[in-house]
Amino acid sequence: MTSILTNSSAMSALQTLRSINSNLTDTQNRVSSGMRVEQASDNVAYWSISTSMKSDNKALGAATDALGVGAAKVDTAYAAMDSAIDVVNEIKAKLVTSSETSVDKEQIQLEVKKLQEQLSAIGQAASFNGENWMVNTTNTTVVDGFIRESDGTVKINTASFKAGSYAMFSTIDGGVGSGGILGAVMTIELTSVTTQGKIDTFLDTVETALGKMTNGAAALGALKTRIDMQDKFSSKLSDAIESGVSRLVDANMEEESARLSALQTQQQLAIQSLSIANSSSQNIMSLFRG
Repeated sequence: MTSILTNSSAMSALQTLRSINSNLTDTQNRVSSGMRVEQASDNVAYWSISTSMKSDNKALGAATDALGVGAAKVDTAYAAMDSAIDVVNEIKAKLVTSSETSVDKEQIQLEVKKLQEQLSAIGQAASFNGENWMVNTTNTTVVDGFIRESDGTVKINTASFKAGSYAMFSTIDGGVGSGGILGAVMTIELTSVTTQGKIDTFLDTVETALGKMTNGAAALGALKTRIDMQDKFSSKLSDAIESGVSRLVDANMEEESARLSALQTQQQLAIQSLSIANSSSQNIMSLFRG
């Protein structure tokens, strides 16, 4: 039966066209944005996971930046320690020279004094961003990672350095360092009446300081190695997270391209079908023509 009040065929064709247009709009959005999960309504689970992981990746990037600052601090401290070792070795050489009875110990003391001043200058200059590990009494830490636990909690991972144990000086007052590894070295003073026994004591003091400084340089080197390894790992981890998020939310452009072409064809056919359905009611007019 044909009715001029209700065109069932046109209604059906219109519903089909609406569905196609809706799917076409979604596909066009995915093609333009490159994402198949752009908001929570697209896929609640994937959107939630991707949002958390993007946040973690950003925090990991910040931790990597902080790692760079830590590496700079370690490099600064190591450069100071390495230079100070060379200076202390020079003091050691001067003490050995002073053991010769014919030398002027007071003249050697002038050189020793300048070397001691150089040690203070090295310690005072070993500062990065206002932090000096070579003039310190406390232990320090550097950020080396961002971790999300299995229970969902997060924390910042740090690496520690015993700056208080390996510091060249505990304080520098008036340009003169005191305390720390080199505190005793700074008290060495030769005079014309300094005995060989006293010189031997000075040599023992220098050897003790060199041993501690060597241990400090080794600790800094180990920390630098850890920082370098963590930096490489953080870079790989960040890439892996980004790739994983991409698998969850990024659109497959090959599939979307094929779907877009198919929907455009379906849209054209649905419009044609609706046109045919609408024209069927016009045929009733022919029944009333004489």
